[in-house]
Amino acid sequence: MSPATITLIVIAVLLIGVIVALYFLGKKAQKKQAEQEEQINATKQTYSMLIIDKKRMKLKDAGLPAVVLEQTPKLLRGRKLPIVKAKIGPQVMSLICDEKIFDLVPVKKEVKASVSGIYMVDVKGLRGGNVKKEVKPKSKFKQAVEKLQEKAGAKPVK
Repeated sequence: MSPATITLIVIAVLLIGVIVALYFLGKKAQKKQAEQEEQINATKQTYSMLIIDKKRMKLKDAGLPAVVLEQTPKLLRGRKLPIVKAKIGPQVMSLICDEKIFDLVPVKKEVKASVSGIYMVDVKGLRGGNVKKEVKPKSKFKQAVEKLQEKAGAKPVK
């Protein structure tokens, strides 16, 4: 056998090994996430709150309790998280918001939100209505692309 084919076989075996390892690590992480989601849903409570501000910021700058910073892994301390500052009753709190609902949270409005500890899981309008996502106007380029796709009969790209 030539050295080139041996090298290719070794590289293929290594790639297959890496793919198998990532598969099992992914399954393990998925189980762990399901357990955490179950715990969050078991301890969540619904509060009526006034949303003061929302933005993505680092944990150090968010004004969260020192215990939260100590328990956070060092690699994640520098990462920006969605933080919501809300007034719950007479108390103003900083809450970590779920990525899925961060865009739905209205600023300077009263909402009913499900909170588990300092983690905001769900948000609804105060009068029972759902909170609607703000629709940003599309750029001229995206409008032109959609128009061309519509003429061609293609499915729109999201």
